[in-house]
Amino acid sequence: MRILKYQLFLFLLIGLFSCTEEDTVPELEGIPAPSNISALFTIASDNSGDVTILPDGQGVTQYTVFFGDGSEESVELQPGESAEHTYTEGTYTVAIDAMGVNGKVTSYTQDLTVAFEAPQNLEVTIVPVPGDPFSIDVAATAELETFFEVFFGETPDEEPVAFMEGETIRHTYSATGEYVVRVVARSGGTGSAEATDTVTIANPLLLPIDFEDPTQEYVFSNFGGATSTVIDNPDMSAANPSSRVAQLNKMDGSEVWAGSFLELGEPVDFASAQKIAIKTWAPEAGIDILLKVENAANPDLFHEVIMQNTVANEWEELVFDFSEADFANDYNRVVVFFKFGTAGAGEDYYFDDIEVTDGSAELVFPVDFENANINYSFEGFGSAGASVVANPDMTAPNESANVVEFIKAEGSETWGGVFFDMSNPIDFSTQKKVRMKVWAPAADVQVLLKFENLGNGDIFIERPVQNTVANQWEELEFDFTDADFSNEYQRVVLFFDFGNAGTGEAYYFDDIQLVE
Repeated sequence: MRILKYQLFLFLLIGLFSCTEEDTVPELEGIPAPSNISALFTIASDNSGDVTILPDGQGVTQYTVFFGDGSEESVELQPGESAEHTYTEGTYTVAIDAMGVNGKVTSYTQDLTVAFEAPQNLEVTIVPVPGDPFSIDVAATAELETFFEVFFGETPDEEPVAFMEGETIRHTYSATGEYVVRVVARSGGTGSAEATDTVTIANPLLLPIDFEDPTQEYVFSNFGGATSTVIDNPDMSAANPSSRVAQLNKMDGSEVWAGSFLELGEPVDFASAQKIAIKTWAPEAGIDILLKVENAANPDLFHEVIMQNTVANEWEELVFDFSEADFANDYNRVVVFFKFGTAGAGEDYYFDDIEVTDGSAELVFPVDFENANINYSFEGFGSAGASVVANPDMTAPNESANVVEFIKAEGSETWGGVFFDMSNPIDFSTQKKVRMKVWAPAADVQVLLKFENLGNGDIFIERPVQNTVANQWEELEFDFTDADFSNEYQRVVLFFDFGNAGTGEAYYFDDIQLVE
């Protein structure tokens, strides 16, 4: 009967899509089966055994829930709907069939414990999220529990978040401070078990520093008659499109050694790279700019490098080589001097984007894959991969020396692709279209270009375009004019022959640029 039901559903879908224009019919067979299926069980704490089952997953159009208590009863649910069922005490295996738009079904099972005794042996794990000082991950285990609730302690009238054993719940706090996290284990009885822990949310100042974080307090220590503050960028340009930068003013008559420093929450990590890049702006060229790293506890432990800028009234990135520093010392203070050796005359200088680097150039649009100082690092997924190679077809409209070769291995996923990260969020403020040269072994290949938020891959914009020629270069245009630009996008993701499994074919792309 279930098979017949799925066949009828698919028949209705085919009938629906047959009424649309031919060029809008989706490739249903290429859509993967539903994935990431799970279920949240919540139980009434009144000895009734009433359990609410809320299934979840990706790519699902319908759920069928089998209660696993010996009855043949089942229920069909739409995404977001829940089912209620009454159990006696015991442990049950709940089965869920998740069906996608093309009739493909993913089956999933999850154990359910129904007990009227209070949960026992509650253990809670709270860990910080690496690279994100405002977020924590919470997990829990217990005996006799049906589910858990967690209160993160951020608001007085907080609604708890329910989760299951084996799940990890992530929470991001809006501000620094101390918070009491409370986890409650619930069963079907009136009793419960709970545990609390205090978490401290701090936001230490670490490299890289871009002066853009509204949650970060940039505290400058000034000396010799210099004063540094964070202000709006007075010269937003392609060389530095940042909104916020640091301004250093050397007051009239200030000391020749006047400067400012920032104290870091951790020592500078020179393990993998020994240079520091900093963007600078000065009203004249050829001045001495000194960058110094110090040990905060003992300023006599330091290393400093002097460079001269080369342009006036423009942003310029300078790279200071600290490879001769004594790395047995900890350097947790960064000191900046402008026009070192000359008394101040009331002039303003600006600096931004302080980061440890290996000296490679920044990856920004346009991207032509010709710069030997740029590390073009591609990450593949779904059995696809990419690398920079010599252009195999140096003909118009692409006679470049270097291009990127994209290979979908034999049997690779239909969604196999690659991504690379730009050095900064992409500036779509004036140009909202993207042009890219592509080469494919066949025409009518779907090329999907996607931009993702670096911190959250669920935030993205994407556009598909089909090529028109085989075995030759052509330029494709992807129109993002109506996209949501309220988020930042820094990751570039590419798919060739999207929706079809790989056959080992090679594709090529080059010269990615923003256009109006």
